Amino acid sequence: MNYPNWSNELESSSFSSGQPPVDKRPVILAVDDNPDNLELLTQILDLFGCDCVGAVDGYAALSAAVDRPPDLIVLDICLPDIDGMEVVKRVQQNPDLRHIPIVAVTALAKPEDRARILQAGCTEYLSKPFNIKDLETVIRQHINSPLVLVEF
Repeated sequence: MNYPNWSNELESSSFSSGQPPVDKRPVILAVDDNPDNLELLTQILDLFGCDCVGAVDGYAALSAAVDRPPDLIVLDICLPDIDGMEVVKRVQQNPDLRHIPIVAVTALAKPEDRARILQAGCTEYLSKPFNIKDLETVIRQHINSPLVLVEF
C-alpha cells in the first residue's frame, strides 16, 4: 500500500513549530457602568469577531487593561468611581498602555463635550445611542485585523 508522506506536511505546518495556536481575534476592552449597555456592546463586538473584555467602572477598566492589554478601548465617560476622562489620563501615563486607541462612547453629546473628550486623548468619539455601522467603522480604523462583516 502507498501511504502519503504525512511527516513532511506536518513539519511545515504551524502545529509542528512548537508554538501554540494563537487567537487572532482583536481584544477590545469595553467599559460601561450600565450592565445592559455593556452586554449589548459585548455582543456587538463578538459579532464583529472581537474578543471582548468588559469592565463596569474605571478601576476595573484600568486593572483589566494592565492584566490583558487590549488592542482598543471602548469607554463610557460617565462612570461611578473615576470618570472616563481620568481613565484616559491614567492609560496615557502608563508606558505599556499609552499606544492603545480609546473610543469614547458616551451620552455626553454636546459639541463642547466632544471637543473636551477628544482633547483629553480619546482617538474617536461616538454619542449614545450609537449607530452600529459607525462603531464598526471606528473599530476597523484602529484595529490591524480584519473584522467580520455583519449586516444589520
